[in-house]
Amino acid sequence: MNKNILVTILVLVVIIVFFIGYGIKHTPQPFRAFPANPSEPETFQLPGDLPQPVDRFYGEVYGEEIHLIRSFILDGRGQVRFMGVTMPARMRFIHDAGKGYRHYIETTFWGLPVMKVNEHYLDGRSRLALPFGVIENEPQVDEAANLGMWSETMMFPGVFLSTEGVQWEAIDDNTATLFVPFGDTEDAFMVYFDPGTGLIEKMETMRWKNAGDQEKTRWQAQVIEWGTIKGWKMPVKFAAQWMNEDSPWLMADIEDVVWNVDVSDYIRQEGLQLIP
Repeated sequence: MNKNILVTILVLVVIIVFFIGYGIKHTPQPFRAFPANPSEPETFQLPGDLPQPVDRFYGEVYGEEIHLIRSFILDGRGQVRFMGVTMPARMRFIHDAGKGYRHYIETTFWGLPVMKVNEHYLDGRSRLALPFGVIENEPQVDEAANLGMWSETMMFPGVFLSTEGVQWEAIDDNTATLFVPFGDTEDAFMVYFDPGTGLIEKMETMRWKNAGDQEKTRWQAQVIEWGTIKGWKMPVKFAAQWMNEDSPWLMADIEDVVWNVDVSDYIRQEGLQLIP
C-alpha cells in the first residue's frame, strides 16, 4: 500500500477515535430551570417510635420538624448506560410525591441530544417511550417503576413518613427495612445507614429487570455523596446498579430542585417544555 495512503488512513482513524471518544465524554449543558417559586413547606412532628437508625437519620436531615413535601422536581446531569454503551445525559425527574413520576432523559453526543426518553409511572402503571418503541401494560415493569419511585424519594425522605402504607422496621443499629405500598400489596427495601454520619448509604431490593423475567434481580440505589441544594440536605450524587453487573447503569449529579409546585399537568406531558 502506498505510504501516503497508509498515513492518511491512520490519521483519519485517529480523528474518528478522537471525535467519538471525546463526543461521548462531553458534558451537556443543564436544562433550563423549572419556573417555580416554591413556598416554605408545612411541617409535622418527627414520630417517636422510629427504629434507632431511622430516628437518627431524620434527626440529621431535618431535626424534630419534618417538612411536608407534596411534589418535587430534580434536575441533573450524569451518565446512562444503554445497550452496553455509556453516554452523557441530562435528566429531569418530576414526582407527585409517593404517587407517581415522570422521567425525561436526554443522552447526548458532543452536548447534543441523540436519544430522548419519556418514562411515566402514573396511577400504578408504567409507560416507557423510547425512540424505537413503547413499553407499557407490563405488570413486572409497573412493579419495578414503583420501586424506582420510592428509591428516588430518599431525596425528600419526609415523604416516607407522610405517605400512608409506608413503614420502617428495625434490623440493627445501621440497617432497617422500609416497606412501601404497591397497589394492594407491598414491596420492601433494605436500607443501609452510614455508621459515622447516620445518613442513607444505599437502598437495596429485589426488582424485575425486564418484562418476562422468571426471577427478580438484586438492585441498589446508591448515595455517592450527600450535600445541600437550596438549603435542603439531600443526596447530590447517586447511582443505580443491577447487582449482576459490574458497575452502575446510571450516575447522576443533582444540580437543581424545586418542591411543592403544581405538577398535575406537567407530569403527564412529554418532553422538557411546560405546556400550559
